[in-house]
Amino acid sequence: MRRRRRSLMSRNGLTITIVFLAESANYGEGVGNISTLKKMTRGNYEQYSYISRQALRYNMIQQLGWDTTPVDGKSGVVQFAPSASIVNYPEIDLFGYMKTSSKEDDKKGGAMTRSAVVRLSNAVALEPYKSDLEFLTNMGLARRQNLENGIAQSEIHRSLYTYTITIDLDRIGVDGDINIPSEEKADRVKKFLDTVMFLYRDIKGRRENLSPVFVVGGRYSRKNPFFENRIVVEDSRLNVGLISEVINSNDDIKDNTMTGVMSGIFTNDKEIKDTINAVTVAEVFTHLKKEVDEYYGESN
Repeated sequence: MRRRRRSLMSRNGLTITIVFLAESANYGEGVGNISTLKKMTRGNYEQYSYISRQALRYNMIQQLGWDTTPVDGKSGVVQFAPSASIVNYPEIDLFGYMKTSSKEDDKKGGAMTRSAVVRLSNAVALEPYKSDLEFLTNMGLARRQNLENGIAQSEIHRSLYTYTITIDLDRIGVDGDINIPSEEKADRVKKFLDTVMFLYRDIKGRRENLSPVFVVGGRYSRKNPFFENRIVVEDSRLNVGLISEVINSNDDIKDNTMTGVMSGIFTNDKEIKDTINAVTVAEVFTHLKKEVDEYYGESN
């Protein structure tokens, strides 16, 4: 019985890889009157748009209502205020901080840092960008006063995107001498998972739905983003063989992985459900929250 308890407690790494469908959800600096998407180029010379992890983090924190952590600029850089603690501010508990204090404010002075406990990857398109442009004018407004018509162009890309979340469950709510109650630790992680499940992004007058259409992951003894860079889609078919290979590469992964898919997104729905036992996306998130409760229940 004791041996089983130690084994369960060692599963302190939660990771999920998510696929969602969205359109033109993160723009860069732009060139002239053209709004350019954030993109990267692979070795095959194809370009793939992406949504930065900073943009994802911003939307998550905002929708969680955790964007109230105090900041200051005394050091010359906008940072979290030295007085901010993970006890009262879940944002810096999950995503870390750098706080600089002077000797006037603190006898020691210097910088204090906390590395992120919840780590995000960029959300990278699974389908290449094909140089599509949207032509825009303000004709409707200009005609009201017989003014010159403004013209602009905006790069557009509708694609499936994938990103990965990795959480160090044993570091949630722990910072130096601080160790918040297990119930609060579990509550913070579960609220975060609920937000991820219904995530959205407001951009250029649109609200893009970033809710998962496919998810794979679980709670493991290794804190490794196993399924990151393992999601491939070709001709609307999800490469199930690659995911299955990862799942079957190790007993820990095989025993603790769960997959979920939304029907009608991929043309090989039946293969996904039959080969990697995919259930609904909602069932996976319900399971992950139970795993969180189980972990922190064991930690008491």
